[in-house]
Amino acid sequence: MTRLGIKVAAIMIATLTSSGASAGVYTDDLSKCLVKFSSVADQSVLVQWMFVTLSLNPAVTPLSSITPKQRDMLNQQAAALYQRLSFNDCRNETIDALKYEGIGVMEASFSVLGQVAARGLMSDPKVTSGMQDFEAFFEKDKWIQLFRAAGLTSQARQ
Repeated sequence: MTRLGIKVAAIMIATLTSSGASAGVYTDDLSKCLVKFSSVADQSVLVQWMFVTLSLNPAVTPLSSITPKQRDMLNQQAAALYQRLSFNDCRNETIDALKYEGIGVMEASFSVLGQVAARGLMSDPKVTSGMQDFEAFFEKDKWIQLFRAAGLTSQARQ
């Protein structure tokens, strides 16, 4: 995958998982803790949960064959993960973040964890190959022109 494709894919993932909230020091601490205490298996559960939840949108529902039983199982697993991280592994960081920065810290911090999990998903060879398929439809000359117009000439060649 070219760097251009990777950059566009990264923007897409950030758009999907970004809360748009600015993070304070306590939110940062909580985010770091969530990432530190989530295993690859935990992050897989989170990505699966995001997938089944997004599949509820009418725009993508026809593309998914997720059963209510599967959705319920992933809701339970994701809730257990969310609670384990908040109540046990990162309890002190969660309390401090809530106390000093408010309820929005939960969305912001778990958004960071979602971004990390999504990046892990993106590193799978099959996903990378799929991203290359996506990139085949790019109008590369227009991307190069766009990067050059932004003063990013070295990225434009990649």
